[in-house]
Amino acid sequence: MKITDKISNFAKQSRPFYSFEYFPPKTDFGLENLYSRMERMANLEPAFVDITWGAGGSTADLTLEMSGKIQKFFGLDVMMHLTCVNMTQKSILEALTAAKSHGIKNILALRGDAPQTSESSPKADGEFQHAKDLVAFIRKNFQQEFSIGVAGYPEAHQESGGDWRRDAHFLKEKVDHGADFVITQLFYDAKAFLRFRDYAKEIGISVPIIPGIMPIHNYSRFIKFTDFCGVAVPDSLKSRLEPIKSDDSKVMKVGIDHCVEICEELLSAGVPGIHFYTLNLENSVTEVLVRLKLTEDSRERKAFPWRQATTDGRQQTEEIRPIYWSNRTASYLARTSTWDDFPNGRWGDSRSPTFGELSDYHLLRSGRSSTKAREERKEIWGEPINETELYEVFAKYCLGTVDRLPWSDVGLQAESSPITETLVALNRAGFLTINSQPQVNGSPSTHPAVGWGGPGGFVFQKAYLEFFTTPAKWKALKANLKAFPSMTWQAVDFSGDYDSNMAEGAANAVTWGVFPGKEIVQPTVVDTASFKIWRDEAFDLWLNDWAYIYEKGSPSRKLFERVHATYVLVNIVENDFISGDLNRVFQGLV
Repeated sequence: MKITDKISNFAKQSRPFYSFEYFPPKTDFGLENLYSRMERMANLEPAFVDITWGAGGSTADLTLEMSGKIQKFFGLDVMMHLTCVNMTQKSILEALTAAKSHGIKNILALRGDAPQTSESSPKADGEFQHAKDLVAFIRKNFQQEFSIGVAGYPEAHQESGGDWRRDAHFLKEKVDHGADFVITQLFYDAKAFLRFRDYAKEIGISVPIIPGIMPIHNYSRFIKFTDFCGVAVPDSLKSRLEPIKSDDSKVMKVGIDHCVEICEELLSAGVPGIHFYTLNLENSVTEVLVRLKLTEDSRERKAFPWRQATTDGRQQTEEIRPIYWSNRTASYLARTSTWDDFPNGRWGDSRSPTFGELSDYHLLRSGRSSTKAREERKEIWGEPINETELYEVFAKYCLGTVDRLPWSDVGLQAESSPITETLVALNRAGFLTINSQPQVNGSPSTHPAVGWGGPGGFVFQKAYLEFFTTPAKWKALKANLKAFPSMTWQAVDFSGDYDSNMAEGAANAVTWGVFPGKEIVQPTVVDTASFKIWRDEAFDLWLNDWAYIYEKGSPSRKLFERVHATYVLVNIVENDFISGDLNRVFQGLV
């Protein structure tokens, strides 16, 4: 979707939006970490994200690759940076054509800086000299194919001699050549932005001007950025930072406080939204958004409980997904990327397309085998050598002290808070949960934890639980299940030995919504065909995302190889969403 359309949609609802900027990391390990972080931040439902373009096109290939994957696998609209210094018209045309082929509809057109290794300046004699030339080139060659953003400088570009009014007139030239919106350079004084915005309006700039905000994480980096960009630091901020400059945690806290104060002033002054320069970090931005209460309607913005892909084919036709991949959105999108059609609301009549190869789900994990990646995982998961220690890792995930597991790159979702205590007890008893949802009977569709589909509706959920356990525990649990005919279940081991009380080919809606003027929407199902395909991936993660980090022959490696070979994967649905209680089936086992 074009950013101009998104801005317009938010304005019609009298809502501010927010967006995030990321830059391409230098290593595969850094890229893998960033993808995990972005998947977590995607749950904040930003209006869009943007990916920077290295000086002189130095990260061109990675920027294009990241932009395409994020849009395809994370369900986020992407704005790709494009700089024109040291770039020929041919190379710019190739980059724009590649962006179009990736489904990218938004470009931030910048002049950019020459690479540090180059002594050259922006080209003359037929090449691009200014960002306005790049904007005009895009419009000439691609008409309205792209929504085009440009940069604004509230305190003047560092090459402008401090004359911000002169910069505003340069900005007008970029807009006159076809720019649709403006994102500003970072600043730490809201009044400087508002002065610039109001003057821009006076001289005829009518497109949206979005303030760019960078939280402070580290004092020395903060000084480096502000000096390089020619950004003024208010005396009040200096006085708060100077006494604590050697303590990063205190600096970050002051940075968050100041960022919240700026954003409150900007939002009160009617800015359409706020663009965050994340520096590929998440905690400060997340804290700012929470304190501003901008995330409270994030669930409401979802058309479905899961994030839709932003590529045209999926967004228009996909209405249902199996629940098994609910914590691994990118994996599901990768494995279904070649489907010609998707199950629709009449899921009982839909055919089951073929899933992609198992290897497809590693598309975003290029750095996973590095030594650094292994050590990072050991820091997160430790080195369990027996089942009790393994069970505790799962329990800690449910408690929030472990932030991810191979089956989920994000922490436990807010909707699971009512059942957290139960999940912890189950895991410590040897039922290793990898997916769950609580029972919901007619909550408003705007509910901050379980809502989806927009205002005016009501949503429902059947209690669902998916876990690994030992054959002995599964045998005892299966005996208990006989007393609960309202529950349906499936179980499978690594070898493919499958058992279920569901009919072959059956599908069971476990999430649905009722909205004014619409048929009932049933976006999440449990079905037998997809479960058998999910089995391969679910078991493979024991070895290829966890066991591999330990030395061959080590106690930890042997533990995981044994779990992989012997445990059973089980899912249970409590179909009585009114008065049922899935916990009853575990009586005597937990």
